[in-house]
Amino acid sequence: MGSSSNIIPKVRVGGSSSIPVLGFGTAVFPFVGSETMKESILHSIRLGYRHFDTAAVYNSEPSLGEAIAEALCLRLITSRDELFITSKLWCSDGHPHRVLPALQTSLQKLGLEYIDLYLIHFPVSLKPETGHEVPFNKENIVPMDFKCVWEAMEECHRLGLTKNIGVSNFSCKKLDQLLLTSNITPMVNQVEMSPLWQQNKLREYCEKKGIHVTAYSPLGAKGTPWGTNQVLDCEVLKEIAEARGKTVAQVCLRWVFEHGVSVLVKSFNKERIKENLEIFDWTLSPEDCHKISQIPQQKGVSGVEFIWDGGPYKSVIELWDEKI
Repeated sequence: MGSSSNIIPKVRVGGSSSIPVLGFGTAVFPFVGSETMKESILHSIRLGYRHFDTAAVYNSEPSLGEAIAEALCLRLITSRDELFITSKLWCSDGHPHRVLPALQTSLQKLGLEYIDLYLIHFPVSLKPETGHEVPFNKENIVPMDFKCVWEAMEECHRLGLTKNIGVSNFSCKKLDQLLLTSNITPMVNQVEMSPLWQQNKLREYCEKKGIHVTAYSPLGAKGTPWGTNQVLDCEVLKEIAEARGKTVAQVCLRWVFEHGVSVLVKSFNKERIKENLEIFDWTLSPEDCHKISQIPQQKGVSGVEFIWDGGPYKSVIELWDEKI
């Protein structure tokens, strides 16, 4: 049963770790775990998924933890080490003294002794008393002390509680700032990426710096407050999918994979969970890739919730360091 995991290639990152290029996401809005989520994770493990992405703010860590424990009981996996687990530090814990306790809480909820990757969720902090409430009051937004928060992340790594550390939603400019004082280069920058938001500049930058890119919302995150239907409704992608006998989702995932990026996709539909795996035994043609490269670019995740005149970012341009 375990041999099916071989269908998902791995990419070497951070020197010693390998990350399965296709991961299973657990961000469901409103943020909550569920029995359905647990069952979907178990089903995905049966099919061969080994990379799972959660975050403190998703409230999905307990469901993922239960699924991992059950997968071990059912011998779907022989060891926890077969899995690659990512979680994220939420903004209200984005303060030096709160990083380690936040990771310890995540580990407790997951029922794990370590995770494979711990990410700073956004390059911004919230006052600690905000907790994990989303949406949050903008008056609680404060600047993040990148240097000291990253030092605390490095300490989590040194203690062996996370095998790797990284960031999410960081622009080139913010990575530059972080790298000025870091001892460990972030292993991963997890960002929005799809045929409609291709991240060419950021990917090129990360490649030069030895930072692996993981894509979230590769299908546009339809049905979430930050999501859009524009990816799955894109005519260019529909035409390519039809010509190849594939789904639009498969074309999107294959396109991300062909750029050397690992990709997270969330579905609790058994058929789609299986379909999302079927991207490794075919390729997009040069013509397909050219057509995709011509698609007008439009970011889905605007980050407007972090924009406030009294906060560190007064505009989305300041948050992302580019027009969106």
